[in-house]
Amino acid sequence: MKSIKSTLKKIKGDASFRSFYRKTNNKKNSIIVYATKEKAKNLLIYDAINSLLIENKVIAPKLYKENYKQNFIEIEDFGDETVYKLLRKKGSNKISLYKKSIDLLGKIQKIKQNKIKNFNGKNYKVPIYKNNKLFKEAKLFSDWYTQNHTSKKKLQTLNIEINKQIKFLISNLKLKNDTLVHRDFHVSNLMKYKKRLATIDTQDALIGNRAYDLASLIDDVRFKSNKKLKDNIYNYYLKLNDDKVNKVILLNDFEILSVIRNMKIIGIFSRLAARDKKMTYLKLIPHAWKLIEFRMQSNQIFDGLKRILDINFPKKIRNLK
Repeated sequence: MKSIKSTLKKIKGDASFRSFYRKTNNKKNSIIVYATKEKAKNLLIYDAINSLLIENKVIAPKLYKENYKQNFIEIEDFGDETVYKLLRKKGSNKISLYKKSIDLLGKIQKIKQNKIKNFNGKNYKVPIYKNNKLFKEAKLFSDWYTQNHTSKKKLQTLNIEINKQIKFLISNLKLKNDTLVHRDFHVSNLMKYKKRLATIDTQDALIGNRAYDLASLIDDVRFKSNKKLKDNIYNYYLKLNDDKVNKVILLNDFEILSVIRNMKIIGIFSRLAARDKKMTYLKLIPHAWKLIEFRMQSNQIFDGLKRILDINFPKKIRNLK
């Protein structure tokens, strides 16, 4: 009988408190997810959301083994071929890849189930993406970024003004919180697996606004796309969901969520640098600013926020890595 020898190799992680290892043997590969901080979210909830997706015919990593006491789970390995990597290949069919991503998003958004048993045998109910949570996330901009570019004398007043505008924008969202939202639905979290698209990094999923994941995909800070491609992707989503959404309302929510999401991202990346010494994310901040500028430029709802940001964060600051 042939003996099975396994090797573990650490692989690139993400912005979370998890570590990832590829387990290789002569039968099959798998991924070990290890977490001691935010353990419930990164192991228990991560697998629960994956199970919910799998139950609804969406490809997500299957659980092979769990050892919650020892802080790890072993899950299916989808390899390394992310949509991000495919998009960056010379001659890649970008619109086709994005349409397949929108098709996958459509499958996720059709899911009505919001409960699943976790591997400890307890029911997990997917929480609602309430407005106060949206605000708390967008407020990371004023919690972590503004202090780097504003005098102490002006800081408190500036943060109050920014937070007031964020609350105003959130109060103008029109769509219901009735859709399963991945919350990190971007090209680095979508994988080509057996000629189909799969999704990873699902642990933050909530029941929220259908425009959120659409904004995550189209206005992705990690991958630069031009206006024509953005419009093509958006219009493809609209075509698939023409009977489900009001065009004016969807665009309103899409633009608001894109702006406040990218403000959140600037705050998160600033926090990762200051608190966790993860400096590599700072290089993405200038593009997050460009996405905010792009969505604010022709919509009067952003006039108040735009005025505050333009006065306090000129181009020189926005281009700092």
